Amino acid sequence: MGVVTPPTDRTPKQDRSRATRRRLLEAAVACLAEHGWAGSTVSVVAERAGVSRGAAQHHFPTREDLFTAAVEYVAEERSAALRTLPVQGRTAVVAALVDLYTGPLFRAALQLWVAASNEASLHPRVSELEARVGRETHRIAVELLKADESRPGTRETVQGLLDMARGLGLANVLTDDTARRRRVVAQWAALVDDALD
Repeated sequence: MGVVTPPTDRTPKQDRSRATRRRLLEAAVACLAEHGWAGSTVSVVAERAGVSRGAAQHHFPTREDLFTAAVEYVAEERSAALRTLPVQGRTAVVAALVDLYTGPLFRAALQLWVAASNEASLHPRVSELEARVGRETHRIAVELLKADESRPGTRETVQGLLDMARGLGLANVLTDDTARRRRVVAQWAALVDDALD
């Protein structure tokens, strides 16, 4: 007579590993946005993700690995979402780009930037990540705005829009700036439209 084995979770190990990694990344972003760098430890993230600290360290050996990967992961998710936006005119595109800088990802990235300014081991990683995310966001903005960067001033117009969006994100960190932001976005959309036509 053969050995009877109890039924097991039929989810392949690789799929479970990917799901655990994703939960850790999402929990890390949420912790950074809510608690800042000082309050976001690997243990806090693991608990929020519902995994052991050992499982967290299996996927991300260091705290820096975890948080830079988390910000990169969410930035990639946002970029993918931006690419799928139905083009509804430049005003909608400007509003969508500004939204990138007013949510939890921006808060998490901001906390990571502040930490990187004081921690030598984190600085080069965050600087490289921010440069890469910035280039990708610029490329997507150019596509969505249907901007012709061969025209003088177009590149600067798009970059100015992204810099303005980041500034609006900073203004929103301490207080809800939604009403003022809507008016600024409408004005900037008109300016961008004029500059790019």
